[in-house]
Amino acid sequence: MSASGRWSDLAARVGSAVVMVAIGLAAVIAGADVFHAFIAIVCGVMVWELVRMLSGQGGALAVGLALLTAAAVMISIYLPAVYALPVLLIPVFVGMATLPEHKLVYGAFVALVCLAGYEMMTVRDFFGLIWIFWLILIVIMSDVAGYFAGRIFGGPKFWPRVSPKKTWSGTIAGWVGAAFIGLGFALYLDVSMTLVPYSMLVAFAAQMGDIAESAVKRMVGVKDSSALIPGHGGLLDRFDGMLGASFFVLLTSAALGLPPVAG
Repeated sequence: MSASGRWSDLAARVGSAVVMVAIGLAAVIAGADVFHAFIAIVCGVMVWELVRMLSGQGGALAVGLALLTAAAVMISIYLPAVYALPVLLIPVFVGMATLPEHKLVYGAFVALVCLAGYEMMTVRDFFGLIWIFWLILIVIMSDVAGYFAGRIFGGPKFWPRVSPKKTWSGTIAGWVGAAFIGLGFALYLDVSMTLVPYSMLVAFAAQMGDIAESAVKRMVGVKDSSALIPGHGGLLDRFDGMLGASFFVLLTSAALGLPPVAG
């Protein structure tokens, strides 16, 4: 690949990224209902993209499942946790009952979308602004470091059958970048240094979210989940890493009390 081809999508990616960051940052800072609505809308759009990929068309089914997902995510955060899970699973089972094919793939991915969305709202509401920034920065660092390292150093592919563009150099760069993010937050917040390796695991989970979405796209033969974002594809293409990272934080916070919010 020539140098110009290697960086041909950079301008579009940067421009779209600036807009996305501005919107997301405003929602994160606002918190409460604004952030809840933002996450619900993002989750709904991702499900709309997923249904279009899996069914080969949009239409009423994609819109209906997207609206149902957004409503379920929005409602769930105002319920006790024991009631939130059944609500979050409603769009999973409704979609599996109505989608003509790829039912299991739909069910797994929509469960991931709903649970990850719920966890992002939970982190912002109960852990505070600093910890949602930590989570977002881990995912951004994993993506950005991987993008630049992969194009600068290249080298062997990480999992070519599933994600042909992802390299080992980019993958490892994402882990290293996440370690520095974890170290910075650990020092600033005076919390346990276990945040450093934990941040690296969160970055790995983000990369697995990216690879999972790549596997779905290869299965149905599409390049991007949609064309909503110039240079990036769709929301699912941009938030797949956040899905993996948030789901990992959800599991580890429930089982192990991580991240280590106290020193």
